[in-house]
Amino acid sequence: MTVQVKLDDLLHDKRMTLTELAERVDITIANLSILKTGKAKAIRFSTLEAICRELNCQPGDLLTFENAEDESTA
Repeated sequence: MTVQVKLDDLLHDKRMTLTELAERVDITIANLSILKTGKAKAIRFSTLEAICRELNCQPGDLLTFENAEDESTA
């Protein structure tokens, strides 16, 4: 079971770069990159709110939960 981060898809849909999002939410590109690659172990609600505000999305659009069974059948 894993939480998947769909930041790449949202950035592509909004035609926004990671650098632009980092500037808008006042977070380093390095930290945003860690989130984007799925290597983050946690995210602050304030960061999640800022990302969702700038991308005009819901947290469920950014984060999805995948069962291990779903991954093995895909």
